[in-house]
Amino acid sequence: MVRRVRRTNEVIQGEREAAAISIALGNTVRTARRGRRMSLTALGIRVGLSRTRVAEIERGEAVGAPLRTWVALGIALDRPLAVTFSRSLEEARGPADAGHLEIQEHVLHLAKATGRHGTFELPTRPTDPARSTDVGLRDDRYRVLIQVECWNTFGDLGAAIRATNRKAAEAAAYAIATTPGETEPYRVSTVWVVRASAANRVLLARYPNIIDAAFDGSSRLWCRALAEGGRPPDEPGIVWFDPATRTLTEHRPARRRRVR
Repeated sequence: MVRRVRRTNEVIQGEREAAAISIALGNTVRTARRGRRMSLTALGIRVGLSRTRVAEIERGEAVGAPLRTWVALGIALDRPLAVTFSRSLEEARGPADAGHLEIQEHVLHLAKATGRHGTFELPTRPTDPARSTDVGLRDDRYRVLIQVECWNTFGDLGAAIRATNRKAAEAAAYAIATTPGETEPYRVSTVWVVRASAANRVLLARYPNIIDAAFDGSSRLWCRALAEGGRPPDEPGIVWFDPATRTLTEHRPARRRRVR
């Protein structure tokens, strides 16, 4: 006697979601392929599939396609596949900027542990309270005002860099205003603390020359400065924040090619 296995609500909903995802991804594959003026056959050769199978995928008939197939298609079309689970219902009830706040909380925790005075959302323009840097750290030992910009995700990388530069100039004026009568006001040094997500790593790796030009400070020294209280570099830098281990790690840019 063959025992029938009951299809649970989770299984039924999973099948529906899988079908919807397959259709959405198939449409993306078709649009990206046509945008690159690539034929079905050419794409199939690159990912090890027949022309017919690629056409099926584009029509949304690929619910059973293995993950490696979607990853290969993303690579071939320069559209890397981004896969993650959404937040749990409990997490979703938290603040909309919970990821951003988590990074700020960690930076302020390190500041307290290393004897620095930390300010949450430090105003950099007295006439505009809405203009602030994510975390301001005053280091009396090295006479430095550290401007920390915390990034959970990026909407516009160029705009983010321009905004950081504007805030740095404002922070320098703020440092002068808050140390009246002193011949040597606190210098301002800037660092980005970026969530170490796959999407952020791909984005920064895609523009290595821009990142190198905008952030030429030693990431290793910046990690030591924030985590151990070492001297902050003069040049702006980038470090990664790993939410799983709650640690800062060095940003390793792509190897530079020699210019001949």
